[in-house]
Amino acid sequence: MTDGNKPLEGKLALVTGASKGIGAATARTLASQGAHVVLVARDVKALEAVEDEIHAEGGTSTIAPLDLTEPESIARLAQAVSSRWDVLDIMVLSAAYLPTLTPVTQIDPKQFNQALNLNVLATQALLSAFDPMLKRSEAARIIGLTSSVGAGPRAYWSAYGASKAAFDNILSSYGQEVEKIANIRVAIVDPGATRTSMRAKAYPGEDPETVKQPDVVATRIAELVQEGFETGHRERVDG
Repeated sequence: MTDGNKPLEGKLALVTGASKGIGAATARTLASQGAHVVLVARDVKALEAVEDEIHAEGGTSTIAPLDLTEPESIARLAQAVSSRWDVLDIMVLSAAYLPTLTPVTQIDPKQFNQALNLNVLATQALLSAFDPMLKRSEAARIIGLTSSVGAGPRAYWSAYGASKAAFDNILSSYGQEVEKIANIRVAIVDPGATRTSMRAKAYPGEDPETVKQPDVVATRIAELVQEGFETGHRERVDG
């Protein structure tokens, strides 16, 4: 029986982009509800800071510093995680790269490639590498953080929007492929306007006080992973 205050007790969660913003907030929230959280990001010091916050609140976590776009990094991560745990119950895909906003004709190939590598190729690699552990869960939940520009094209956002459209497609397709053969459910969450460094990069003139904190999104994600939604569920977090 789980503690009412720790509904995720005994669950293993993996959160990408866990060093800052929505990823860090989600990792902290999942840990506060009892999950052991594997924190994935490149910035070691930032990951350690998030882990310190989790431990200070009585939670548990493991940091996994790596670049998701490096060949073999995800395979090594999956091997390390599976050598310690049998089952992965929650995967939150928060890591993303935002290229400079430009017209289609001026997209920087290097930045576009980075966006496709992190937002699309790494997503497929994570699903492939952790598929066996997810299938062993009694009720695995995968939450992908998307953007409205993935579903609705917007001028100057084409590089990021194209990568997020592909991200959504990869996730949704995987969800359909496994829903009849495993207890895995996949949802896509659009966090909406949220106070993150990515938001500040995209809207440099915006007053950050006018948009919601990442904790609002994190709270909703923590609620969602405990709900019986159907694969294909999609929602936007307002507030």
